[in-house]
Amino acid sequence: MCTVVLLRRPGHRWPLLLAANRDERIDRPWDPPARHWPDREDVTAGRDQEAGGTWLGINDHGGVAAILNRS
Repeated sequence: MCTVVLLRRPGHRWPLLLAANRDERIDRPWDPPARHWPDREDVTAGRDQEAGGTWLGINDHGGVAAILNRS
């Protein structure tokens, strides 16, 4: 199961902390966070080497997206 944790701290130097794990298949190959998609130049995320998508990303405008499994 994948997990995402958000810590919201208004007024703090780091007002939002985001942590996540990806443990469905720990041997599944991935690339570290970068700008992997030419048609989405504003997105930084890890990239799944098998499917080409991501499980967690952020764009230059502060939008965050995460994919979680449902059991």
